[in-house]
Amino acid sequence: MRAATTWQDYELIDATCGNRLERWGSALLVRPDPQVVWKSAEKSPLWQKADAVYHRSEKGGGQWEYRRRLPEKWKIGCGELTLVVSPTGFKHTGVFPEQAVNWAWYGQKIRGAGRPVRVLNLFGYTGGATLACAAAGASVCHVDASKGIVAWARENAQASGLAGAPIRWIVDDCAKFVAREARRGSRYDALIMDPPSYGRGPGGEVWKLEDSIYDLIRLCAGVLSERPLFVAVNSYTTGLSPAVMEYMLRDTLCEEHGGTTGCDEIGLPVTSTGGVVPCGATALWQDET
Repeated sequence: MRAATTWQDYELIDATCGNRLERWGSALLVRPDPQVVWKSAEKSPLWQKADAVYHRSEKGGGQWEYRRRLPEKWKIGCGELTLVVSPTGFKHTGVFPEQAVNWAWYGQKIRGAGRPVRVLNLFGYTGGATLACAAAGASVCHVDASKGIVAWARENAQASGLAGAPIRWIVDDCAKFVAREARRGSRYDALIMDPPSYGRGPGGEVWKLEDSIYDLIRLCAGVLSERPLFVAVNSYTTGLSPAVMEYMLRDTLCEEHGGTTGCDEIGLPVTSTGGVVPCGATALWQDET
């Protein structure tokens, strides 16, 4: 497992009984996590000092209980990036901190390429991967179906000093956008996708990861350049193992482009115990250089 260990403004302090205790800048939040199935004793006294706790509803969703007044949004730093944090009604904050380990890898690959790199970031969310690639010198096409989320990503670009970076911000259904790019002959040197387990496009299109991911990867293979640098597929769906995602990348890319594939879990270290909470999986294809 690869753990995101470079954060300064984020910390997973403790985790037990289905919840995480996290520090986001100076704010302490408690959020549910279905991976935290163990029921050990709380190791940190800071559980009692949490500023806000998210409570799930039996009917779906949930709500925040604020124990101290927090700003609607605030900023945290991640290396050279500055990201806007804001607790949402679905427990999320706008940042998936475990992805920092992937952001660093993308930047390393781009900086080491020694050539211009065009990146397509699908399901780009609030732009962490987009901004990491742009900061490394790539031009990026950022695609997400939510207009509000793309606006949030642009706010992060402004906060990170990357408002003028070569980034295209696209609000669209990802599969439909890729199909149009293929017809237009657009080509990209790197591809990142972070698809949800389930979702709907702006026109009501239904997305279910297990049913759609292989076809999307095959579709995306048609917009890769002659010398692709890397392809990364992230998943938070427990029923889709890292090895399955790697197999799909090998099946769709290696015959034409060569290269190597790999897969692993990514996670967050827990300060109070020294353990690591798994937070999803990544499958990678990369060139052989």
